[in-house]
Amino acid sequence: MINPFSILLKFLLFILLFLTISCSSNTAKKKEEKAAERSVEEIYNSAMDYIDDNKFITAHGEFLEVERLHPYSIWATRSQIMTAYVNYKLDKYDDSVTGAKRYIELHPGASDIDYAFYLIALNYYEQINDYRRDQSYTEKALEAFNNLIRRFPNSDYAKDARLKLDLVNDHLAAKEMDVGRTYQNLDNYISAINRFKTVVDLYSKTSHVPEALARLTEMYYKIGLYEEAKVYASVLGYNYPENKWYLYSYSLFQKEKEILKDNKEEKNSYINILNEFLDIFGN
Repeated sequence: MINPFSILLKFLLFILLFLTISCSSNTAKKKEEKAAERSVEEIYNSAMDYIDDNKFITAHGEFLEVERLHPYSIWATRSQIMTAYVNYKLDKYDDSVTGAKRYIELHPGASDIDYAFYLIALNYYEQINDYRRDQSYTEKALEAFNNLIRRFPNSDYAKDARLKLDLVNDHLAAKEMDVGRTYQNLDNYISAINRFKTVVDLYSKTSHVPEALARLTEMYYKIGLYEEAKVYASVLGYNYPENKWYLYSYSLFQKEKEILKDNKEEKNSYINILNEFLDIFGN
C-alpha cells in the first residue's frame, strides 16, 4: 500500500531542491550582473585598495576577477604580477614564484619585468632556514638575486638585492663553517680544511672569515704543513689583529709552546716553528 505521507515528503523535498537551485542560479546571475556593472578599472582599483588595507585574500579574488572578465586588457596584465605579489604576502611562495615566472614568460618586455625577477628572489629569501638546516632556498635566493643584478644592474630592486645578498652569503658561510667544525671534531682535517677554504675563497666579505682563517692555521699546523699554516696566520694577523680569532690563534700557539717546555725531546724540533708563528701574531 502506498504511503500518502511518503509521497508528500518526496514532493516537498523536490520543491525544496528546486528552490535551492533556482536561488543559487539567481545569486550567481546577480553576481555576474553586479560584476558587469563595474568597469575593469574599478575592479583593479578595488583590489589595490584591499592591499592597502592588508586584505590580501579579497584582493587576490579581485585580481582574478579582472583576468577572468577582461583577459586581454592591460589591467589583466597588471593583475598577473599583482596576483603573484599577493600570493607572496599570503606566504604562498610556490604560487607566487609560478606567477612571477609566468609573467616573465608572457611579458618579457614589460616595464616592470625587473620586479618579477625581484619577487622570485624574495620568495626564496623569505624561506631561508637556520644555517644548521637545509640551505637549498638560500642557494636559490643567491642565484635569483644575482640573476636580477646581472640583468638589471641599475634597477632599484637590484640595489636592495645587493643588500640582501649579505645575509644570503652569511648564511651559506655559516653552513660551511658548521660542517667544517664537525669534520674538525671528527679529526677529518682535510675535509675540514676544504670547508674553511670555501668560506675564505667564496664568502670573503662575511663575518665568518676570521674564524675560517684561524681554523685553517690550526688545521694546517696539525697536519704538519707549516708553510701553508703561516700563510693563513699572516692573513689573519694582518687583517684582523683585534679580532677574537686572532687571540684564539695566538693563545693556541702559546699553549703549544708551554707544553713543549716540559717535553725536552720535542722541544728542539718544534720550538723554533712555534716561535715563528708567535712572531707572526706578535708583529
